[in-house]
Amino acid sequence: MTTENVVGNFEDKYASNNPIARALVSGFLDAVNELFVLAHPGGKQVLEVGCGEGKLANHLVTNAPAPARYVATDLSLDTISPGLDPRIETAQASIFDLPYATDSFDVVVCCEVLEHVDDPSAALAEVARVARGKVLLSTPWEPVWRAMNVARGKYLRDLGNTPGHIQHFSRRDLEALASRHLRIAAMRKPLPWTVILGEPRR
Repeated sequence: MTTENVVGNFEDKYASNNPIARALVSGFLDAVNELFVLAHPGGKQVLEVGCGEGKLANHLVTNAPAPARYVATDLSLDTISPGLDPRIETAQASIFDLPYATDSFDVVVCCEVLEHVDDPSAALAEVARVARGKVLLSTPWEPVWRAMNVARGKYLRDLGNTPGHIQHFSRRDLEALASRHLRIAAMRKPLPWTVILGEPRR
């Protein structure tokens, strides 16, 4: 079995002018930021896996206690925003083969990634491997995510499925997957996402 990332979602949810979309994204960012602060990142080493354009990294560095080091990785760095905060380091890496030693980072962030990979359990196992403290992860909440896409007239031929999403997690599904590799410490449910904070099982 191959393990790969599948790309395809080019819609920048962080830059939407739609007031409803902006409110939803704000709720998502608030939930992620809350759990990031709960993970006590101030003065610690943070890794983000699957950073995309780096906008979540910018948000966390700006709105939470500044970590001693924030490394943002993705399979490709071609889409990194030119406005990336200079405190953020970038590195090219696959979620299935992170070039870091076991227990390298106090906090590992993996948001909006697992729905894009063909083996989310193997991906999360690798994320947990490099985390010595906490793992913060999120996925879209299905089938609500697709239903909301249909309601706004998006991706109708694919029944609302966002391009590049090859996994579809209900909240119970994501909790079950996370529990294989993490001891869940907290969960937040901003519409239409699920956000989990956990500690690696060793």
